Amino acid sequence: MSEQIDEVPIEINVKDVKKLLDEAKGNDDKVFVLLDVREQQENDFASIDGSQLLPMSELKDRIGELQPLKDSHVVVHCHHGGRSLSVTQFLRQQGFTRVQNMTGGIDDWSLQIDSEVPRY
Repeated sequence: MSEQIDEVPIEINVKDVKKLLDEAKGNDDKVFVLLDVREQQENDFASIDGSQLLPMSELKDRIGELQPLKDSHVVVHCHHGGRSLSVTQFLRQQGFTRVQNMTGGIDDWSLQIDSEVPRY
């Protein structure tokens, strides 16, 4: 699916996400959220510095926590990109127009960005 909403592509690669994280560090004006939708035990094993955990299994019950981010740039990630794509599509249906899926998930992050992040 290559649909675009407000000129924000539905998918983004790990290298571009790394740039966004670097730009957001120390810049309070730049609101960017990296949302991890894996389960707690996956996050305990491997995580990306600066990401926020909200497991896909809890999303519908906890979506209210994301409401303040409705107009913010949100990138969703999981292990390989399947769950995060589903969450991205769901959030777009809820009116989150600047949400994107990180293709390849934390596995690609480990391979291309930070080899210190364990693969599983």
